[in-house]
Amino acid sequence: MTGPSPIAPAGIAVRLLASAYEAVLTAALAMALGFLLLPWVTAHGIPAPGSKIALPGSGGRALSLVCLLLVLGAYFTWLWSGGRRTLPMRTWRLELATTAGAVVDIRRAALRYAAWWIGPLCALGADIALRTAGQSRWAVALLGLNYVWALIDRDRQFLHDRIAGTLLLRSPVRERSQAQA
Repeated sequence: MTGPSPIAPAGIAVRLLASAYEAVLTAALAMALGFLLLPWVTAHGIPAPGSKIALPGSGGRALSLVCLLLVLGAYFTWLWSGGRRTLPMRTWRLELATTAGAVVDIRRAALRYAAWWIGPLCALGADIALRTAGQSRWAVALLGLNYVWALIDRDRQFLHDRIAGTLLLRSPVRERSQAQA
């Protein structure tokens, strides 16, 4: 009988598939939060240009954004730290660890979450900068910056993992008798 197989770094394809699955769950969480905020973020004001639907005012949009950032931050920071895993990480047998192989603490998980926002913030900045030239559609390309980074990184890490000093590892397949014990 052989011992458990060593934990190896996860490949880019598996990490991207897990990220896509995570995006679906995150969207569901964002929609649930949106429904919970409806009493405080009701639509007041003028319909959006070309639409008959009234949008929330700037205060309602700001409240929604702050709540979304806090809820997602708490969700990911908690589930990435202390050896816990999100559902997509469990599904794809992924574990988050430091580059030294240690369990990720809450501070490093929070740093990873904050670093994940680099791509979206760059896209937002580019959108603002390119809007006057009528070229803001090109800003969307920066949304994938954190993931495209893996193509030039020497260890094929995503940008947020490089900054946080973390990496996703592929867990070994455990036999049913071991998992149930």
